[in-house]
Amino acid sequence: MSNKVFVPEGYSPKLNSYELQLAISMVKRIFLSQLSHALNLKRVSAPLFVKSGLGINDNLNGTERPVTFDVLATGDNAEVVHSLAKWKRVALKEYGFKAHDGIVTDMNAIRRDEELDNLHSIYVDQWDWEKIIKDKYRDEDYLKRTVRKIVKAICVTNDLLKEEFSQLTLKIEPEVTFISSQELEDMYPELTPEEREQEFTKIHKTVFITQIGDKLKSGKPHGNRAPDYDDWALNGDLLFWNDVLSASIEISSMGIRVNKKSLEEQLVKAGCEERRNEWFHQQLLNDELPLTIGGGIGQSRLCMLLLQCAHIGEVQSALWDKETCRICKENNIPLL
Repeated sequence: MSNKVFVPEGYSPKLNSYELQLAISMVKRIFLSQLSHALNLKRVSAPLFVKSGLGINDNLNGTERPVTFDVLATGDNAEVVHSLAKWKRVALKEYGFKAHDGIVTDMNAIRRDEELDNLHSIYVDQWDWEKIIKDKYRDEDYLKRTVRKIVKAICVTNDLLKEEFSQLTLKIEPEVTFISSQELEDMYPELTPEEREQEFTKIHKTVFITQIGDKLKSGKPHGNRAPDYDDWALNGDLLFWNDVLSASIEISSMGIRVNKKSLEEQLVKAGCEERRNEWFHQQLLNDELPLTIGGGIGQSRLCMLLLQCAHIGEVQSALWDKETCRICKENNIPLL
């Protein structure tokens, strides 16, 4: 596994170390407030680990290994969460939330198999949110309206940051350009999915790519998605153009969640039909869980974007290989 570090020419941090800590705190406080108000979310506590074998952990692409350990006091095996995509849906049921109400929480995860570069770390911190919806809102229009609310919250946070720290100069395009993964493939058939994202986001700046997970006309999906939380026809990724890195940066993966019908179909497509027997999936197939929309919004990713940093290690403490540390030190990229 090779680790990659991109060094922007002439890079210099906008904020000194003390200002940076103040700014990170400001981003997290303001954005959480804006997001909660926009989507009617209540903050709750969330687990760092869950019991193995329940099917409640996020399988991501299906190949990543969760960090597992045995619990001496209970005799159970536990695993550190990859995300809270499924746990949130169960929590909404247990808390007795109703339609149009939702939760938001600080999700902290370890993804031990993550490749390391400017945007990726083995430590993942997100605002994980989930909201109950009625069946009539399981459509693309509701998804798009929700995306626009999230982008507005980000724009407000950015404006308030720039009032406090005059060194910051980021301009965010407030209008979201929506495009499906198939439309993107039709537009750039010779490029890889990542290259398509780069080309399109470079032009439109704020982009939401819909319908990720199912196979395209080429026979390959735009990106891998677990079959048991997002409805592949009603999900997507939120991308912004990052001038510091001259690249797009994904801030959120989100979507309207599977119902009984789409879960059945996607388990078959993914060849994961054995998951039907797991506790979480049985709850869903027996109509015991609410219909929801939800997603994760990267905390460090958003801080990195708004504070115009070149590396995610500037806004979070994590582990990095020796070569990454050397390159960053030699090029004025201060890792925490």
